[in-house]
Amino acid sequence: MSTVIGIDTGGTLTKLAYLNEQNELMLKVFPSNEMHLVKEWLQNHPQVDEIGLTGGRTEQLRDVLKTMKSIEYIVEFEATLMGVRYLLKQEGHQIENSIITNIGTGTSIHYMDGNSHIRIGGTGIGGGTLIGLSAIMTGITDFNDIKNRAANGNREQIDLLVKDIYQGMDTPIDGNLTASNFGKVGITEDVQHDSNDLIATVQGLVGEVITTLSIQLAEERKAKYIVYIGSTLTNNEHLKKVISHYTYLKKHTPVFLEDCGFAGAVGALLNIMEYCKKDS
Repeated sequence: MSTVIGIDTGGTLTKLAYLNEQNELMLKVFPSNEMHLVKEWLQNHPQVDEIGLTGGRTEQLRDVLKTMKSIEYIVEFEATLMGVRYLLKQEGHQIENSIITNIGTGTSIHYMDGNSHIRIGGTGIGGGTLIGLSAIMTGITDFNDIKNRAANGNREQIDLLVKDIYQGMDTPIDGNLTASNFGKVGITEDVQHDSNDLIATVQGLVGEVITTLSIQLAEERKAKYIVYIGSTLTNNEHLKKVISHYTYLKKHTPVFLEDCGFAGAVGALLNIMEYCKKDS
C-alpha cells in the first residue's frame, strides 16, 4: 500500500483514499462521529506516514490523531475540485466547463472551467435535510434504510403536481412537474401516509430544490453539464432519477461520478502526493 493517504472529514462521513501496490485507487468510509475508527485504521497500517487532510472536521481529526502522522492540509473546495477533475478523467469524461454540485450534509455549487473554479452558490438543503426530515416524520435515521425506503415509496398522494391543478385542461408546462412539494396533504382528506411514501417525498423535495438551483446557475454560466457528486448520491438511484429527470427537462446533461462521495479525499491524496514529490 502507498505510504500516503487522503482524508476528507465531512459533517456526516469521513472518507479515505489511497493507492495500493498495484496503483489502484482504494476507498474507505467511516462515520464522522467515530473518529477513533480512523485512528485504529491508521494504527493497523503503520506504513502510512503522510496524510493529506481536508474537510470541515479537520481539527477534530487532528485532535484524535495527535502527532502520530505528518499532515498536510488543503482547503476543502480546492481538494474537491482537484478530485473531480481526476475522477472525470479516470471515468472517461471529457468535460472542460461545468457546474459541480456537491451534495453532502448541505450542498455547495461550483463552476469549473479547465483548471480554474469558483464557488457560485449553495444551499442548506442536502443529505442532512433528508435524514433530519425523515427522522422527524417517521423516526427512521439510518441512511441506508432511508435510501431503500425512498426507492420503494410513492409520492403521488403527497406531492401536488401541475396536472392536479389544471385537471383536464392543457397545462402550460409539463403536467408531471411538482407544483408543490407535500401540497396534497393540506387539501385532501386526512389520511395516514406510509413511511416509504413520506421518505420518497422528502427525497424528491431535496433533489428538486438542489437541481433547480444547479440549473439556474448552469444557465447563468452557459454550462451544458452539471456534475453531481457527494455521499448522499452513493447507491441512491431514486435521488439520481429525480435529479436526472429535472436536469434533462431543462436541457442540461447530468453526470454522476461512480465514486461520487470521494472527490475531496481523492483531491487530498493528490495534494499530499504532489507535496511529497516537491519535498523529495
